[in-house]
Amino acid sequence: MWMLKTAYYRAFQKVMKIFMYFLDWSEPQMLTGPGSIRKLPGLIEEKGINNVMIVTDKGLMQLHILDGLFEELRAKGIQYVVFDGVQPNPTIQNIEDARDLFVQNGCEAMIAFGGGSPMDCAKAAAARVVRPNKTIPQMRGVMKVMRKLPPFFAVPTTAGTGSETTLAAVVSNPETHEKYAINDPSLRPKYAVLDPELTVGLPPHITSTTGMDALTHAVEAYIGKSNVKSTLDYAEKATKLIFENLETAYNDGKNIEARNNMLLASFYAGMAFTRAYVGYVHAIAHNLGGMYGVPHGLANAIILPVILEEYGSAIYPQLAKLADVAGVEGVSPADKALRFIAEIKAMNARMNIPTGFTQIHDEDIDTIVERAMKEAHPLYPTPVIFDKKRLCEIVRKLKIEE
Repeated sequence: MWMLKTAYYRAFQKVMKIFMYFLDWSEPQMLTGPGSIRKLPGLIEEKGINNVMIVTDKGLMQLHILDGLFEELRAKGIQYVVFDGVQPNPTIQNIEDARDLFVQNGCEAMIAFGGGSPMDCAKAAAARVVRPNKTIPQMRGVMKVMRKLPPFFAVPTTAGTGSETTLAAVVSNPETHEKYAINDPSLRPKYAVLDPELTVGLPPHITSTTGMDALTHAVEAYIGKSNVKSTLDYAEKATKLIFENLETAYNDGKNIEARNNMLLASFYAGMAFTRAYVGYVHAIAHNLGGMYGVPHGLANAIILPVILEEYGSAIYPQLAKLADVAGVEGVSPADKALRFIAEIKAMNARMNIPTGFTQIHDEDIDTIVERAMKEAHPLYPTPVIFDKKRLCEIVRKLKIEE
């Protein structure tokens, strides 16, 4: 029975890979470099848009980093309304509240300003605007939106999620403690602003975990079975930039060059995984987030080296190539691959990222794994397909005592 299931999963993934060739994978129109956020209202004006909604969170509002954007919008005579109620893991109600504000104010376009949560909330809210008769749970999964969104401008303030170029929006259901994705090409933003000045104030622990989130995107895309030349190139670019810049940004938050390079790395990793997909790292991380509220970047950082070890020799050739890109030396492909994993662990240690989770309860492991398998199968083209028993063993390895 398991062999039949895995055969079906691989067949499904091959069909999806072929289908992906027919979609538009062009990069979003970008504004880049220090101070580029102030150019966004001019771009909005060029598009003939007069009324926008900005989706963000209260923390960013309190830091006043949107003030420059507000000032330029007013100077251009562009009306705007702010939804700053985004929660760390946006819920269905959170998304509905954003959607209601957009509709009530007759907004024409949306600006998602922040980390992964404002991006996810804005994407899902925009999907609800164009799909008024479809609930969020009904859009769960793949290709359930299939409508053009209102003009969507993405402004990341962390260098990790790559949401400014991905086709996913992650939703949390606090009643069931589930976290799942809406995946649809229509959710890919058409415009992105990569301004390193917006990331200068990130605390070191956010810099580290969001950076490792980007590395997870690049690595999981690279080792999966749905790559094309462009996704391999994007993943290699992202990996190189992360190994060269993440710890600099972590240790010196005001280093604009490192911050800029990390935004580019996050963008490239997003371009890689939105087409080539991710794997078990994300499937488990999403469900630890849903079950215990573990921040997504932190979860990915901890889980990544564990899963890479579990794949074993099946991914040594790919990891050896990434080791070359990252400047990790070794005497053979296997040696390079193992040293690459060891260096990820060492980076985590140098940035004070723990080696496991104290939150995991034994009685929850079955539920976590069942939900992770539901997310991963058949969609994620993992290099090795694990069964429930193996995934339960992996999750137990991730558990540490306080």
